[in-house]
Amino acid sequence: MGNRPRAILRQWSFALLLILCAPALPSAAQEPPPPQHSLAGFTHIYQQWNNCGPAALAMALTHFGYPADQRPAAQWLKPNPEDLNVSPWQMEAYVAERVPGINVITRIGGDIPRLKSLIAAGFPVLIEAGYDPEPETLGWMGHYLLVYGYDDASANFYTHDSYSGPSLPYSYAYIDRFWSHFNRTYLVLYEAGRQAELMALLGDDADPFQNAINAYLSELNRAQRDENDPFLWHNLGSSLTALGEYEQAAIAFDEARRRGDGLPWRMTWYQFDIYEAYLQTGRFSDLLTLIDTSIRNGSQPDRLFKVEETYYYLGRAREAQGDPIAAARHYRTALELNANFWPAQDALAALG
Repeated sequence: MGNRPRAILRQWSFALLLILCAPALPSAAQEPPPPQHSLAGFTHIYQQWNNCGPAALAMALTHFGYPADQRPAAQWLKPNPEDLNVSPWQMEAYVAERVPGINVITRIGGDIPRLKSLIAAGFPVLIEAGYDPEPETLGWMGHYLLVYGYDDASANFYTHDSYSGPSLPYSYAYIDRFWSHFNRTYLVLYEAGRQAELMALLGDDADPFQNAINAYLSELNRAQRDENDPFLWHNLGSSLTALGEYEQAAIAFDEARRRGDGLPWRMTWYQFDIYEAYLQTGRFSDLLTLIDTSIRNGSQPDRLFKVEETYYYLGRAREAQGDPIAAARHYRTALELNANFWPAQDALAALG
């Protein structure tokens, strides 16, 4: 590891102290999962335009007897069909409000054993991952995969992919590689009566704060081996943002932007912790530059790419700079894109 990354990691002494002093929750002893297992009862759904999130969620819900129809989820999660992103917390909110009897939780820092243990215990899992099915035409993008099975003999996970088709095998190595682009985020669906069972299976990752600590430590360990992976540094920044360590998070995001080939230009369509870190540290110029890049990609200068979170952070930046009129305008634009986006609702209401 070069001198600069070592110096950066030394600057994170407070975050490390926080982690080392944080009390871990006890984890129940667990049997290793069997060498192969698959869940049944899913109906595959091909996604409509910009619709991998609603389609993947609807597929997962078919396991619990809900109809194979992505439209109800899409109409609530992204009323504007041009909306380019659905975040995990939005899917949690949709299920909580519109799907009685079923719950969803989101955690970060997953790994192959965790994914296998959840499937073996009968829990459908969605993972948020990078995706590059047609690199010559589409390029990198974010994607949700429904993972329903695995087989150690072939080292494959089995997935229903809303873009590429049903019952597709992806190798453990492939999943680990592209899952790392989203800090190994996973969503677990479960019947309300199984909550205690799921929490026991998650162990200390059941607690969201401890989960962020665990994810941070995992990526910090990987950083000792591969300092040039921009996604690794981005993951460190995301976990530090979840821990409220914004100064260190901003440093990690800076490294993500300069390491290797840098981050894909679509990154800020899907992940917004970098906006939060720059906002919390007063780096408004960097934040606004990133937002402009997200909205106006150089290859299509006449097209504005619409993500409600982008306009929400534009509003927060302008509000922090003392311009409530511009802030209110951007919050309203976010709500025009998605009237159910409650952070913009709350921010606009707070402005009076």
